[in-house]
Amino acid sequence: MTQILTPPGHDRSPSPPGRDCPLCPRLVDYRLRNRAAFPDKFNGPVPSFGGLDARLLVVGLAPGLRGANFSGRPFTGDYAGDLLYATLLKFGFATGQYLERPDDGLTLVDARITNAVRCVPPENKPTPEESHTCRPFLVAELAAMTRLKAVVALGSVSHTSVIRTFGLRQAAHPFGHGARHDLGKGVTLFDSYHCSRYNTNTGRLTDAMFEDVFKAVRGYLGA
Repeated sequence: MTQILTPPGHDRSPSPPGRDCPLCPRLVDYRLRNRAAFPDKFNGPVPSFGGLDARLLVVGLAPGLRGANFSGRPFTGDYAGDLLYATLLKFGFATGQYLERPDDGLTLVDARITNAVRCVPPENKPTPEESHTCRPFLVAELAAMTRLKAVVALGSVSHTSVIRTFGLRQAAHPFGHGARHDLGKGVTLFDSYHCSRYNTNTGRLTDAMFEDVFKAVRGYLGA
């Protein structure tokens, strides 16, 4: 039977990383430099957004420097959030209005958002080691979401983290925009290209392509 794997040396506590998490030296150094440069911003591991009782979990790559790293809420304050939250609102996974700040009153509905890596990485590129080191937080989160039915992975790094968290073979579950993967235990993974400005500006991802993924999720979960 498929199971969510807990790496050796880690428990299954859903506790998020602390504000001064010391686990990734490169990310710690970058965090300290950003705190010095932008002392009025969040500049810490970004907590997840939404309830643990949600049936949908959206897994991003990592906080953007001037987005979630500044605001303290996933996908809040940059272009990726503009597209993601507009899409969640369209398909009934959020209510309210997205105003690019954590106090805008936006509420998620049956959905939760997190990142494979909780701290902002230089050039928005976490290393494989940093993804591995941060994975226990995703392990714990998935284990705590007892009603989980669907996961949307935004990009290949997020996809890999989810596949490895469920103890599945990467070769048997290749990443592909619009692909679906049975994770076991009644959970399905939906893949999407990341909703970054780069992907949309280059045409790799269109609004319609992104919406198709969440339309499929909505159909899978029902009303």
